[in-house]
Amino acid sequence: MNTLPTLLRMLARRLTPQGARWFDAARGEIARGVNNERFCALFSLGSRFAPRGLLQPSPDELQAALAVAPGWNPQRWTSLEALRVALVLSRADLAQPEAVAAIEELFRYADMGELCAGYKLLAHLPGPERFVWRAGEGARSSMKAVYESACCDTSFPEQHFDAIAWRQAVIKALFIEAPLWRVGGVDRRLDAELARIALDLADERRSAGRDVNPELWMCLGTFGGERALASLELELRGGPPRGRAGAVLGLARAGARARLESLSALERDPLVHAVLVAALRGAHDSRAFAALDPNLHGVR
Repeated sequence: MNTLPTLLRMLARRLTPQGARWFDAARGEIARGVNNERFCALFSLGSRFAPRGLLQPSPDELQAALAVAPGWNPQRWTSLEALRVALVLSRADLAQPEAVAAIEELFRYADMGELCAGYKLLAHLPGPERFVWRAGEGARSSMKAVYESACCDTSFPEQHFDAIAWRQAVIKALFIEAPLWRVGGVDRRLDAELARIALDLADERRSAGRDVNPELWMCLGTFGGERALASLELELRGGPPRGRAGAVLGLARAGARARLESLSALERDPLVHAVLVAALRGAHDSRAFAALDPNLHGVR
């Protein structure tokens, strides 16, 4: 996987002439070899030359990104993050231990923006399994932006986390209310232990008088058994609209089509009804939970 050419094409359309001159010079310097102090300085200096705001890739650019790196969605990358990742990928020694040490140095002194770029970088490095510990640090972060950079819109956790680290990353998203539907591989890495942990969390939330995160129901699939069905029914009877819509998706993912059909004629809430109709048509994979993301829709 070599995503650098794709990033360079995106940046070429966005950098100002001054920014492009600095970027080309910095890339050349890094490619020829720099010490760690200079490497970190150039990584940081990118903020002076990158456009502000999101990268906003076109549909063609998104398709190109997915083609070169399955699971990569740069839609929520900033231009500065793209520039910083491209700078690191310009190193000639990325496969060597020296590059690992230099990249760790980036993390050691990083501010929030640099941390986010660093975590987004990891999936694009050769031998990404060398950085599993570092990615795990991001997946355990309570800072939502850091967590999302490590776990969302990338295939890294799915491909490289062991079962324990994977479950921890999934449950962490629920705790900090990060968008679990954007964590790649949730549909493919469900298991009975993850379902048990999720159901325990649902019980804890209810015991504390708190709502259950509607994305929790994504974690069950067909692995929760009768306990899961009972918990989903509780949510359908007493949860808020987002929670009830999530429970509908949980039932669909458990294969409870007959129950969904019995609900369809009775449901009056617009959100729950829309999700229910879509679920009966087969829209109940992790992406269907995007309909419940308050950051996208302002749903209740």
